[in-house]
Amino acid sequence: MSKLTAVIRGIEASVPEYELTNKELEKMVDTTEEWIMTRTGIHTRHILKGEGLGTSDMGADAVNKLLAKTNTKPEEVDMVICATVTPDMQFPATANIISDKCGIKNAFSFDLNAACSGFLYALATASKFIESGSHKKVIVVGADKMSSIVDYTDRTTCILFGDAAGAVLLEPSEEGLGIKDSILASDGAGRVYLHQKAGGSVKPASHETVDAREHYVYQEGQPVFKFAVSNMADVAVEIMEKNGLTSDDISWLVPHQANMRIIEATARRMGIKKEQVMINIAKYGNTTNATIPLCIWEWEKQLSKGDNLILAAFGGGFTWGSIYLKWGYDSQ
Repeated sequence: MSKLTAVIRGIEASVPEYELTNKELEKMVDTTEEWIMTRTGIHTRHILKGEGLGTSDMGADAVNKLLAKTNTKPEEVDMVICATVTPDMQFPATANIISDKCGIKNAFSFDLNAACSGFLYALATASKFIESGSHKKVIVVGADKMSSIVDYTDRTTCILFGDAAGAVLLEPSEEGLGIKDSILASDGAGRVYLHQKAGGSVKPASHETVDAREHYVYQEGQPVFKFAVSNMADVAVEIMEKNGLTSDDISWLVPHQANMRIIEATARRMGIKKEQVMINIAKYGNTTNATIPLCIWEWEKQLSKGDNLILAAFGGGFTWGSIYLKWGYDSQ
C-alpha cells in the first residue's frame, strides 16, 4: 500500500466587512499613507466590528462554508485544530467553541499557539493524525481578531494587523499528494522582542496593567524584522534543498504576510519570481494565523492538482517554519 499523506480537499475563509484604510489611520495616529505603504506594503486591513463577536465567529463562518463546499457533514469531522493568539477566552479552547457553533460533535478539538507560525504548526500536527490512519477528516483553522489586542494609539503596531479566518479540510491520500515535508523551529529567547506583557499567569490582569496598556501587542520592530528576514528565508530554502527542489520545481510560494520586504527577501533567496508569490498583504495586512490560508483561498482557482507549494512563516516566540505540499485538486 502507498504511504498515506494528508491532502487539502478544500479551503474557505472569512473576512470582516469593515475596512480600516491608511487614510483613516492618518486621523488616529501620527502617520501617513506613504510611510505605511513604503515600510509595510499595507493599504487596508479588515476589522471585526460588533458587540460580543470574537475569533470563533470568523472561524465558525469559515468552517461552515468549508463544510458546505466539500459536502462534508459536521458529524464526519474527526478533529478540529484552531491556530490562534486571540482566543475568545482563556478557556475553553476556541476550537471547542467553533466546533459547537458548527455542529461538530464527534471530533476532539484544541487550540495551538505559535504566533504567526501557528497555522503551519497546526497543519503539520494534523497531518500526522491523517498519516497514522487514525483520522480521516481533520479541519485546521487559522483565525485571529488582532484588533482586540492592538493599541490604536501606537503607530508602530496598529498599522500592521487585521482580522480574518481561514480553514482547510485534510483527508488521506495515496496519490503522493498533500503535505510532503515540514521543518518547524522555535527560539524562546526571541520572546523579549515580540509579546503581550500582561494577561497571563506571570502578570494577571489588574487595574495597573490595564492603565499601563499592557494587554496589547508589544514589538521591537528592528530585531523582529532582522530575525524574520533571516529565518523565514533560510527555512524556505532548507526545505527545498532537503527535498531536492529547485526554483523551477516550485509553482507557488505562500509566505506569511507580515511585511512586504520580508516576503521579497524570502522570494529572492529561493530564486522565485514575483509572479509565483502569493501576496495579498496590501488588502488584509497581517492577520497572523489567517494569512497563509487567506492567500491559498484567494489563489485557489489558479491552483492545479500536483502543483508544488512552499509555505513559510515567522512569528513571535520566536517561531518559524516551512511546509512543502503538493496541491490535491484542480480548482477550475
